[in-house]
Amino acid sequence: MARARCNGIELEYDAVGSPGDPPVLLIMGLGAQLIAWDDEFVLGLARRGHFVVRFDNRDVGLSTRFDGAPAPGIAVLLARRG
Repeated sequence: MARARCNGIELEYDAVGSPGDPPVLLIMGLGAQLIAWDDEFVLGLARRGHFVVRFDNRDVGLSTRFDGAPAPGIAVLLARRG
């Protein structure tokens, strides 16, 4: 496992395969850890020639937690974009 750091936030991630292969970024639903991705699925993608990256979302797993901060308001975020 590795950790990406930016703007005071750390996201734990795992990368499988060769960095020179076409990348596949696996994004799990809100509040999920990288371990929610089935290992055989991830390894199968790598065996087929992909560089696979999966990560822990904020506030779960080994990524930065914001104790006391409100959960992201999905409705508010969508309204801002719309």
